[in-house]
Amino acid sequence: MTRASPWWARDVYADRKPFLKARGKIAAAARHFFASQGFTEVETAALQVSGGNEAHVSALPVDLIDSAGAAQRMYLHTSPEFACKKLLAAGEEKIFTLARVFRNRERSPLHHPEFTMLEWYRSGAPLLRLAEDCAGLLAEAASAAGARDVGWRGRLCDPYAEPRLISVTEAFAQYAGIDLPALLEDREALAAAAGRDGIRVAVDDSWSDLFSKILSEKIEPRLGSERPDVLYDYPVSEAALSRPSPSDRRFAERFELYVCGVELANAFGELTDPAEQRRRFKEQAVVRRRVYGEDAPIDADFLDALAHMPEASGIALGFDRLVMLAAGAERIEQVLWTPVAG
Repeated sequence: MTRASPWWARDVYADRKPFLKARGKIAAAARHFFASQGFTEVETAALQVSGGNEAHVSALPVDLIDSAGAAQRMYLHTSPEFACKKLLAAGEEKIFTLARVFRNRERSPLHHPEFTMLEWYRSGAPLLRLAEDCAGLLAEAASAAGARDVGWRGRLCDPYAEPRLISVTEAFAQYAGIDLPALLEDREALAAAAGRDGIRVAVDDSWSDLFSKILSEKIEPRLGSERPDVLYDYPVSEAALSRPSPSDRRFAERFELYVCGVELANAFGELTDPAEQRRRFKEQAVVRRRVYGEDAPIDADFLDALAHMPEASGIALGFDRLVMLAAGAERIEQVLWTPVAG
């Protein structure tokens, strides 16, 4: 088998250079966008006592050894979320960060084990205020890259168009013919509906597994064509860190931004109840043990901070994916200055 040329080979690097130049312009545009609205840029530590507690997000463990030779298990963060919320508890109101983050079990044209998360928070702001931010940021990124349209795998989207708001319930009805509210937490009924729609159902699929399969196979590919889509109001079981919707507590204040069928950002109306957050983390831990045979520690300091955190909305946007779409790249490695080997 012929060994592929390394990323630093001059011909390979030359092909990537236009994407990397666009990356720099987009990063500068993002910083200007947030500065113009009074945000403070923050830097969060990558080493944390917990890598996160979502069932299907896997952290990279690190042994931190002190001067006496004692080792403490730490984790490279999968998101700056916990640290940013502690800053909100400390009194910050509008913050953003371009954070290097790390995830195990993630490598594909849209995934990389080390990548950049653009995350921002607005204290006291309603969730959909962040959808307005997304629209403005997407337009700024496209403009910085000199793009009239953004695209991926044959799909095109107008980055300057106002996003369409569509609820998860509406999307399941429109694209999968499923009445989602009638099937909430009914695993057998959702399995039957998925099977009728041609989705393979495994014996050990949970309700959440089936929800994710339907979403990824039937709905996500249809989102973000022509204009960006904001998919909102997820079932509470699919939003471990967000507060319930005041209009229907079966659903949560969460949205995802889709462009060209690509999930670009994930936003929450932040949960600030420490007891409820601990309960949800424990539920996620059960799934993690069943699927991966792993445990993830809970950051007790984070739960303490939640009790002091104001109501806020926060969002995590995959910065590398934003660059890919705006610059016209096909794979995430093309927009990374130094991709992880492997």
